[in-house]
Amino acid sequence: MIEISPEIVTILMLIGLIVAILTGFPLALAVGSVGIFMGLLTRGLISVDLTYAQVFHKTHSYTFLAVPMFIYMGCILENTGLAEKMFDALYLFLGKIRGGLAMCTVAVGSVIATSVGVQSASTSMLSIVALPAMVRRGYSKSLASGTVCASGVLGILIPPSIMLVILGPLAGLSVGKLFAAAFPVGFLLAALYMVYIAVRCIIQKSAGPAITGEKADVSASARLLILVRSLVPPLIIVFAVLGSILAGLASPTEAAAFGAFAATIMTICYRKFTFATLKGALNDTMRVSGMSLLIAILSVAYTSVFLILGGGDVVANAIVSVPGGRRGGFKHIMLIVFILGMCMDWIGIVFIIVPIVLPTIAVLEFDLLWMIMMIVINLQSGFLSPPFATSIFVLRGSADPALGIQYGDIIRGVYPFIAIVFIVIVLCVIFPEIILWLPRVTLG
Repeated sequence: MIEISPEIVTILMLIGLIVAILTGFPLALAVGSVGIFMGLLTRGLISVDLTYAQVFHKTHSYTFLAVPMFIYMGCILENTGLAEKMFDALYLFLGKIRGGLAMCTVAVGSVIATSVGVQSASTSMLSIVALPAMVRRGYSKSLASGTVCASGVLGILIPPSIMLVILGPLAGLSVGKLFAAAFPVGFLLAALYMVYIAVRCIIQKSAGPAITGEKADVSASARLLILVRSLVPPLIIVFAVLGSILAGLASPTEAAAFGAFAATIMTICYRKFTFATLKGALNDTMRVSGMSLLIAILSVAYTSVFLILGGGDVVANAIVSVPGGRRGGFKHIMLIVFILGMCMDWIGIVFIIVPIVLPTIAVLEFDLLWMIMMIVINLQSGFLSPPFATSIFVLRGSADPALGIQYGDIIRGVYPFIAIVFIVIVLCVIFPEIILWLPRVTLG
């Protein structure tokens, strides 16, 4: 065993984390190996016992049982054709105004986010459904690609987000409060996306041309009926799930179980339920849940060693001592989260960064709920920012090659939406009640 100062430990473990991520190994193995190696090097086998205790404490939570059930709910709803039905219905209303199809994409992305809760699934669905409709009707490839990426990422913010379910017990916050805080922010972000699309298409008419002559014979009453049929069933499930949590009638785990059951019933009603559908949904649920749990366990192995060896205190002192006081500390935390968001999956970020910055949040005397939500909002921009933006890779892999979408198109398209995320962050700094009002009203 080697005695190393906390400052040296901090430097070695942070550099080791960056190097391990850049090697291309799976995130869980990269992060976990750095923590385990440093623990054995400095504390010997006792570090294994300490790490196991931390892993058990952080992951042995009743609330975490909601994760696979929300994932299953999203997987089973993918097979109902939910996205296609909503997009077609909104297309009848918005398709004939400039940028209307892009606005449809944001609206569908917002609803899909409340139904699926996994950003990769949301982005993939929109890439298959909305992207071809826009590109083939003359939309700018950059606008179409950016809209799909930004709308798909809303799944990590708008409840029932899997990220918020995991963040609750990790940060010592009520999942219901996180859901209540995320609603206004998520829909504010979606609204600003639509405003940007409308303004851009007014200024640059060729970016989102109005569609003429399609489905003109559909009456207003028929269009309204189609819209109601496509939107009401999933929204009933979502508001039943979230309403029971916010009203205190059910825990997140119990609400997730109801959502999974209701999604299965909806699939049966849509006549999409088969043994193959069920098998595929269960396989996807096991794969995503298993991957998430493995990342969680090995990320906790990293952070537990980091904190035991004094790295957390070093980071806290460094952030607190930066020029600018509380405001400077806030900026540095946001910068760290943004950079990590470009480089690694959100699960690793949550399990690594939250335990490390919690002491700093307390020292800087920020409202914990507000600060955690600011981190979640910040991750919206990280997932859109090259070079390692997950949403870009999901869109590139899901898009039909015949559309001719290139990485350059996607990157040019996401930058305005990244700017909008920063605008929302600034608004939440100036007006913290955007985050805090609804939790206080609903949950006290």
